[in-house]
Amino acid sequence: MRIGLYPGTFDPVTLGHIDIIERACALVDRLVIGVAINRDKAPLFTLEERVVMIETICSDLGARTGTEIVVHPFENLLIDCARDVGAQMIIRGLRAVADFEYEYQMVGMNRVLDSSVETVFLMAEAKHQAIASKLVKEIARLGGDVSHFVTPEVHARLKERLG
Repeated sequence: MRIGLYPGTFDPVTLGHIDIIERACALVDRLVIGVAINRDKAPLFTLEERVVMIETICSDLGARTGTEIVVHPFENLLIDCARDVGAQMIIRGLRAVADFEYEYQMVGMNRVLDSSVETVFLMAEAKHQAIASKLVKEIARLGGDVSHFVTPEVHARLKERLG
């Protein structure tokens, strides 16, 4: 069984994340969406809220793609999380060259820690390349319309949280 781990903070989950999740399903039999507990980022949504958002969004995706999708919170090293869930590959989305530079360093470190886990990069679709959770939150905080960047469910949660 091919198991992939797609990690992120997902605060909030965006259409760019969903694009990567959908395309990752074509590569694996089981996709584990690792929701990172990252205290340095001071997330807008709690871990539980982020998990529920992803589970809701992905509830029918597994059936449509034939891929088992599991949402898994984690706080340890990414490579340890990959081992914990039995992943042979870590799936990362790339938007721009700046993403690649950071991810390139991460791959090098992860290969030293465990060379049996591969990293696979998926380029974001052109229409999603500008989407970043940080920018979505900033636009929403300032009263802008983020409906082009997130699902209606996430949009409603942002409006509820930010007023």
